[in-house]
Amino acid sequence: MIRKTLSASLLALAVAAPFAQAYEAGDIIVRAGAITVDPQEKSGDINHATLGDVAGSKATLDTDTQLGLNFAYMVTDKVGVELLAATPFSHSVGVKGMPGIYSGLNGNLGDIKHLPPTLSVIYYPLDSKSTVQPYVGLGVNYTWFFDTNLSSEAEGKGFRGLDMKDSWGLAAQVGADFMLTDNIMLNAQLRWIDIDTQGTTYLNGDKVKVDVDVDPLVYMVGLGYKF
Repeated sequence: MIRKTLSASLLALAVAAPFAQAYEAGDIIVRAGAITVDPQEKSGDINHATLGDVAGSKATLDTDTQLGLNFAYMVTDKVGVELLAATPFSHSVGVKGMPGIYSGLNGNLGDIKHLPPTLSVIYYPLDSKSTVQPYVGLGVNYTWFFDTNLSSEAEGKGFRGLDMKDSWGLAAQVGADFMLTDNIMLNAQLRWIDIDTQGTTYLNGDKVKVDVDVDPLVYMVGLGYKF
């Protein structure tokens, strides 16, 4: 009798599984994982208050990886609203391309931190019964720069102060959820974020500034849970 009951239960689960909804209106999805911001920066010429634009000079930013968090709410079975958050990213800012007698100014300028909260509308095109759920998204990003510090190397060259202007911009993404169970998923996503900023410092009392299109590619891999 027990064997028959167990067999019937397994058969019921096998029949029901293909019809389980991956997502439904009202679902809340929380994801966490490693997120990398990889700047694809395009820097304008560095502008010196006395020298003007210094041709060939530029600012650089390095890559950083932090803990990424996603919070999504499904408005319908296929459309949701998602917030991207993360622990603060830290980047080293550099100067390169300064010519001639100014070449000594090249090198590490300092370190900055930023938070890039991004609010997006996401769309899942496949049937909600599919265990693989690719999606696309479009949204708006606000990048807050803070805790900007000059390196001791830059201070030794006569630099004083460092400021980065906050940024508003569009964000686009593609991603996919791989449902491991009815509630647990593996997630991978790729974003492009429009981040435009202006860096400002002072060299021996003269203002130095540079416009930078940071425009990073943002990669995230993690686990998620559907409530």
